[in-house]
Amino acid sequence: MEGLRRVRRGEWDRTIAALAAGQHGLVRRGQLHALGLSAGAVERRIEAGRLHLIHRGVYAVGHPRLTRKGRWLAGVYGAGAGAVLSHRSAATLWGADLPPFKLVEVTTPTGRHPGPGILAHESLLSPAEVTRRGGIPVTVPLRTIVDLAAVGGRRLAWPAFRAFEEKRRVTVEELADAVEGRSGRRGNRALRAILLDAGFGRGITRSELEAAFTAFLRRHRLPPPARNLPIPIGPIEIEADFAWPEARLIVELDGRRFHETATAFERDRARDRALAAHGWRVIRVTWRQLHGDGGQLARDLRAILARTPP
Repeated sequence: MEGLRRVRRGEWDRTIAALAAGQHGLVRRGQLHALGLSAGAVERRIEAGRLHLIHRGVYAVGHPRLTRKGRWLAGVYGAGAGAVLSHRSAATLWGADLPPFKLVEVTTPTGRHPGPGILAHESLLSPAEVTRRGGIPVTVPLRTIVDLAAVGGRRLAWPAFRAFEEKRRVTVEELADAVEGRSGRRGNRALRAILLDAGFGRGITRSELEAAFTAFLRRHRLPPPARNLPIPIGPIEIEADFAWPEARLIVELDGRRFHETATAFERDRARDRALAAHGWRVIRVTWRQLHGDGGQLARDLRAILARTPP
């Protein structure tokens, strides 16, 4: 086996222990044969309690107790050549907080059905979709989200996306590109819903964003604002999306589609500064804030409106 060479009989156990130390306590039968052990030598170590069968051709060294990472790697080894950790198991390895799932999930190109404790999904993964984390072959975060959407919809994919985005392991733009390249595939509806929840502009029109904010105001019984209010600022006039003139408060709806260029970003900030210089407070509201933290947004707006300036 690649990277291994035959060693003398007297060095077998020490070499096996060193090999297992870098593999979460595991060795594979092919690795043992590569070191020079015969089938009989392997069987004698099983009988002596030096090796413990976990899956077909996969052994724990010294004792059968494995860490969670050891169970994951054992599942990958047990699923055969080309298998990688995926789906719920991969998401947990990457740091997502998902509901407990007893099986080790892997993706394999062969369609092989491994033994108990392993749930195998058949798929051909590109090299860009696979990496290693903690010594375990695993799908990259973006592919992991796509896989979760296919088997569990938004319920599984959304918490994984939030965790990965927060840790800067995936961006909403990368997810949007993945969705565009998967037309008609299972899980796409859930992924598009995540893009909307994340406030990604490709999926949201201005009218949809305005309608959502208007419904939000009604739902939380906030005072109705003026719509598209023209505000004179020196020699120019600025039109505000939503404004409460008595409170000198403006809410601007921030969709990525409308503010995705550097020029637009700078223009908006200059506009906000000019309004502030003339006594207006400007709050920018995104789709994600409306749907992910609407209660806090409503409380903040109510508090600001209660402090009407003189």
